[in-house]
Amino acid sequence: MSEKMSIATPFSKLIRCVILDLDGTLLNTDGIVGNVLKVLLGKYGKEWDGRETHKIIGTTPFEAAATVVKDYGLSCSTTEFFSEISPLFNNQWGNIKALPGANRLIKHLKSHGVPMALASNSPRENIEAKISYHDGWKNCFSVIIGGDEVKTGKPSPEIFHEAARRLSVEPSSCLVIEDSLPGVTAGKTAEMEVIAVPSLPKQPHLYTAADEVINSLLDLQLEKWGLPPFEDWVEGTLPIDPWYIGGPVIKGFGRGSKMLGIPTANLSAKGYSDLLTEHPAGVYFGWAGLSARGVFKMVMSIGWNPYFNNKEKTIEPWLLHDFNEDFYGEELRLVIVGYIRPEVNFPSLESLIAKIHEDRKVAERALDLPLYSSYKNDSYVRSS
Repeated sequence: MSEKMSIATPFSKLIRCVILDLDGTLLNTDGIVGNVLKVLLGKYGKEWDGRETHKIIGTTPFEAAATVVKDYGLSCSTTEFFSEISPLFNNQWGNIKALPGANRLIKHLKSHGVPMALASNSPRENIEAKISYHDGWKNCFSVIIGGDEVKTGKPSPEIFHEAARRLSVEPSSCLVIEDSLPGVTAGKTAEMEVIAVPSLPKQPHLYTAADEVINSLLDLQLEKWGLPPFEDWVEGTLPIDPWYIGGPVIKGFGRGSKMLGIPTANLSAKGYSDLLTEHPAGVYFGWAGLSARGVFKMVMSIGWNPYFNNKEKTIEPWLLHDFNEDFYGEELRLVIVGYIRPEVNFPSLESLIAKIHEDRKVAERALDLPLYSSYKNDSYVRSS
């Protein structure tokens, strides 16, 4: 992946509507799927390890069940497994959170009068149940269509053609936003423009059929498609709903100071797996409270650091202060208040270092703004 992910070229044709997938695109269903499969497979003496995730993303629920039954060699039929797992999923609909940028996108398009359709391989009843937990979503969509309302689900283009028909628009004037390979295939076969927001980490190269590949919904640039641009960026930063994370400072890979000249105060990702799936890889900023030392400006990356190709998703805060000594083991608490950019790869170590220092300047300036500076007094970082 290059520093700039694939970039859409300006289009002369007018995009008139947006068709959105649901699971994995607007809703963070991945963690729910894993938790349910762990429980049910345990009854069969099997352990869900996530290796089939890439096979079931974007498929219909029944197809996903068939894949699990086959790959794990279960003693039941697909129909039996599906009947067992469906109630478990239904009980979890209220626990599914919107992915970062989902509410922002829906409200923005609605406020600018851009028609939206929701097209998912899930049954219509399940779609309605899931979105009922998200205030205002249902009324924002002109069309909602489920996989049980068409003969063939994605990767067939049928569901997108039906969405365009119900919207009374030509397929070529539709923009599809999808997280899965079947969804991307369906959108392109339907002769629509497609933005991929891959739910498969570290594998954007698989989505080459899409017209654009972005890291998360936070990185959407709708003006590329002739749609009204977002206007909520502030001096190179995007305000986000604050989120909190903390723990003892641990020894990292030893490359922050040695290779980069940047002393990061690493946190263990253990115990934060659910939180890390909620937030896309990228560069964020906020305030850091360090026990017995005070509160400091902070810029941080979460992700796999493509240049070093980490095996696990990491949390690497950089406290923007010169410390005279290490503070391993001390309790560090962070409030993350803004977003700067997606995680990207770099052609050289020098270009990576230069970008990190640029991120620092952006964060330092932004944290002086009243919008962000008030969080310096947040009780969470002050009580560290």
